[in-house]
Amino acid sequence: VQILASINFKTPIRYLSGVGEKRAEQLEKLGIRDVGSLLRHFPRAYQHRGDIKPLAEAKNGEIGAFLLTIGSEPKSARLKGHMVLTKVAAFDETRSCTLVYFNQAYVKDVFTVGATFRFWGKVSVRGGRIELASPDYEPYYEGRPLPEFTPLYPLTKGITNKYISKIIDTALSSLSVADCDDPLPKKVRERARLTELDWSLRAIHRPSNYDMMDRSRRRFVFEELFNFALGVSMQRKEVEKTYAPVFEKTDMTPFFDAVGFELTGAQKRVLSEIEADLTHRDGRQMSRMVSGDVGCGKTVCAAAAIFMAVSNGYQAALMAPTAILATQHYNDLSALFGRLGYRVELLCGSTTAAKKRRIYAELASGELMIVVGTHALISAGVEFKNAGLFVTDEQHRFGVMQRAKLAKKGENGLSAHTLVMSATPIPRTLALILYGDLDVSRVDEMPPGRQKVSTFTVDESYRDRLNGFIRKQAEEGHRTYIVCPAIEAAEKDEDGSPSESIVGLDYRQDRENQPELKNAVEYAENLRSRIFPDLRVELMHGKMKTAEKDEVMSRFAAGEIDVLVSTTVIEVGVNVPEATLMVVENAERFGLSQLHQLRGRVGRGKAKSWCILVSDSKGQVAKQRLKTMCETNDGYKIAQKDLELRGPGDYFATENGARQHGQHPLALSSMCSDMDDLKLAFECAGDTLQNDPDLSRPENAALAEAMRGFFAASAGTMN
Repeated sequence: VQILASINFKTPIRYLSGVGEKRAEQLEKLGIRDVGSLLRHFPRAYQHRGDIKPLAEAKNGEIGAFLLTIGSEPKSARLKGHMVLTKVAAFDETRSCTLVYFNQAYVKDVFTVGATFRFWGKVSVRGGRIELASPDYEPYYEGRPLPEFTPLYPLTKGITNKYISKIIDTALSSLSVADCDDPLPKKVRERARLTELDWSLRAIHRPSNYDMMDRSRRRFVFEELFNFALGVSMQRKEVEKTYAPVFEKTDMTPFFDAVGFELTGAQKRVLSEIEADLTHRDGRQMSRMVSGDVGCGKTVCAAAAIFMAVSNGYQAALMAPTAILATQHYNDLSALFGRLGYRVELLCGSTTAAKKRRIYAELASGELMIVVGTHALISAGVEFKNAGLFVTDEQHRFGVMQRAKLAKKGENGLSAHTLVMSATPIPRTLALILYGDLDVSRVDEMPPGRQKVSTFTVDESYRDRLNGFIRKQAEEGHRTYIVCPAIEAAEKDEDGSPSESIVGLDYRQDRENQPELKNAVEYAENLRSRIFPDLRVELMHGKMKTAEKDEVMSRFAAGEIDVLVSTTVIEVGVNVPEATLMVVENAERFGLSQLHQLRGRVGRGKAKSWCILVSDSKGQVAKQRLKTMCETNDGYKIAQKDLELRGPGDYFATENGARQHGQHPLALSSMCSDMDDLKLAFECAGDTLQNDPDLSRPENAALAEAMRGFFAASAGTMN
C-alpha cells in the first residue's frame, strides 16, 4: 500500500502511515473510512492520569494514577492452567506496593530497578498491603511531562486503544487544516463563539485541561446540532411544498362501535387535529406527530386515521422499528379492521418470498388496503396503487429521510400523508425544535382504569429483600424485567488498562464517585447460577441479532421466562401484561425520560406493578432526579424536569449511543446540556437557509456535504 506524505480529510484510511489494507478493513467496522472519519472518531471518555496520588492515600477499589519507582527485580511463577504470574515491588515517597501481572512475563524486560513509571490501575488493599493488578504503565523522565489526559476510544475486535491513539497522532501531525475545510460557516462560528476546526480536533483528542475539553466538545456538539437543524428545516420546507390527497370527512360511527370503548378527551382532540389535516382543501400533506405516555391510546388515534384513509378509498401502511412490535400492531389492527370488513397483512424481513410476492402484487393492484411492517415497507419492491397514509411507530427510531422516502410512495405526483407516533413525552418547546418538520399533537390524558406503577429508590443494602420480591413475583406467575446500563464488563485494553473512565464525555456529571456499573451479561449469569437457579432467567441486549432478540421477547411474552435481564433495548418492546416488576440497576446513569420509558414496560395488565430504581449514588442531582420518578407518573412533568436538570441531550441518546459500546452519529449531541445552544443551532440554520435555501452556493459546499453525510450516517437512528 502506498503511504502518502501529504494527506487531507478525504484521504482513504489505508493510505495513512501505520494502517494498510487489513487494518483498514478492521477500522471500517468502526465507520472509519478516511482521515476525516478517523479524526471524528471521538474519545468516549478520558482517564485523568495527570492527577497523581500518593500511595498512602490509595483506597481499596479506587482507580487512579501513581508515580512509582521500581524497587525489585520482577519475579515470575507458573500457575495452574499455564498462567504466568509476575510480581514486582514499587514505591513512592509515602509507601510501597506490589505490581501484579498475569500472562505478561515480558514486563521483566521493561521494569528495571530504579526506573520510574506512571501507573494507572485499580487499587487492592489486603491486610494493609497495596496491590495494583495489571496496571497500565508509561516511562517517566524528569523534564519530559506525560499527557494530562488519556483518551479512550470506541473499539472493535483487533483494534486497540493504543493503536487508535497512534494513528490519530499520525493524522494530526501530517494534516494541515485550512479554514475552508471547516464545514461550519465563519458567521456561525462567530455567532455561537465556537473554536476553529483545527484547534478543536487537536483539543478533543489531546486535551491538556478541562477547558480544552469543554470548548472542543461544545464545538462538535454544536456542529451536530447545526447539521440536524439544517436537515429538519430543509425537510420542513419540502413538506410545505408537498401535496397529498384531500380526504372527505368520514362517518366514524362504525369505527367507534368496533373499538368498543369511549375515547378520552385528549384522543378526541388529537383525532380532530388529524381530520383537519386530512380534509384541508389546500391539499397540503399532513406531517404530524402524536406523542404521549405508554398506554395513553396513541395507537387508537393512528387506527382512526387509517380508517379515514381506507374509507376514502386510499391505502394505508404502519411501519414499526422491530418485527416483534410490527407483529403486535398487526394482531391488534387485523382484529379491529376485521370487524370493519378490511384485511390487514404483515410484511417483515422474515416474511416468506412467496407471501412477499403476493403482498407486493396486492399492494400494486390496490386489492390490499392495509399493511403493517418493518423497514421492509420502504424496500424497492414495494409499490402502492393508491397510497394515502403512512404511520410510523416509535418515531425516534426512524430518520427524517426515511419518513420522506415512505411518504413518496404515493401516486399521481401526490405524496401520502404521514403520521408518526412517539411514546416519549416531550416538552412542547423542545418538540417544536427537535421535530420541526412535524406538527405535534399530545395525548396528555390516560384512559380510565390505567393503574399507576408504584416507584421506589433503594440502595445495595436492600439487595436481599429485592431478590426475595423478584422471587415472589415469579411464584405468583408474574414476570420481572431487570435493566442494566452496560452490556458487558468494562473491557481491558491490550496492556491491561481497565476501560472504566474517570472522565466521560459528560465528565462534569461523571466526576462524582459513581458506583461500578452492573453489566447485563455477568449479572444474568450470576442470577441464573447463584441467586435464582430454580427460575428461568434470560438475557437480551443490543448486540444480539434482531431474530435473537425477537425470539427472547416472544418467549418472555409467552410466559417461558420469569426474569429478563436486559439493556435499554426493551425500552421499546412488546406488550407483556403479566410483567409486574421493573428493576433498573445503576438508575443514576439513566435520564428521567428514559427511566419513565422503562417504567412503562410494566403496569400494562390488571395486577399491581412496581418499578424499583437501584442506586448507590451520593450525588445530589442524581438523588433529585430519582426522587422525581418516585413522586410522579406524569410523563410530561418528568420530561420537563429532565430538561431542567440535564438539558435536551437526553432526547438524543439511544442504547448504542453514549452509554453503551460503540459510537453513533448523535453520540456527542446526547451530551448537549444547554437548551440555548439547541435553539441557537436552529436560528443559525434558519438564517443560513434564508440566504441559500438549497445550500448550493460555493461557500456552503463543505456545509452541504457535511449535512448530507450526517443524515446518511444517521439513517435509522436520527430523531
